[in-house]
Amino acid sequence: MTRFAPFALVAALAATPVFAEAEKYTLDASHSQIVFSYNHLGFSTTYGMFSGFDGEIMFDQANPAASSVSVSFPVKSMLTGWQERFDHFMTADFFDAADDEMVTFTSTAIEVTGDNTAKITGDLSLNGVTKSVVLDAVMNQVGEHPMAKTPWAGFSATTTLIRSDYNLGQFAPYVSDEVAVQISIEAQKAAE
Repeated sequence: MTRFAPFALVAALAATPVFAEAEKYTLDASHSQIVFSYNHLGFSTTYGMFSGFDGEIMFDQANPAASSVSVSFPVKSMLTGWQERFDHFMTADFFDAADDEMVTFTSTAIEVTGDNTAKITGDLSLNGVTKSVVLDAVMNQVGEHPMAKTPWAGFSATTTLIRSDYNLGQFAPYVSDEVAVQISIEAQKAAE
């Protein structure tokens, strides 16, 4: 099947006696990115990215609400496009990050909201603070990868974070406290 089964159809199938369970998918680090952006003094929008990170999805196609996701990556894997900005972000003004300091997200609930959409609630740990966030997620496609010939899944999601919630509010409100986050990931079914 080259297109995914819609969430609504899958949820309806879950009402029938089906004994499927969540299957483990691992993120394809080469095709998974988190892009963040914020307003700089009203003059521009500045972007940064995390890429090449690890994570797994326990994906239940028969009952998507029973799925889960967990992701982690080092703070210092941040890409800003300008070394001086990265260096400033790693100072005590912002992260003051140790080499092994991680950003983590672990889902706590998934609410199916449409044929291919869901709200994924989870705990985001960032800069020593853990808060619940909601991702507006879209299932892009589930099916056989045309080159790898294995089951593959692709998802996108968005959310907005408040920097000051994570003790990162330096220069707000001149530099926006709100940070827009866009996520795009691919995941492959783990070998059994």
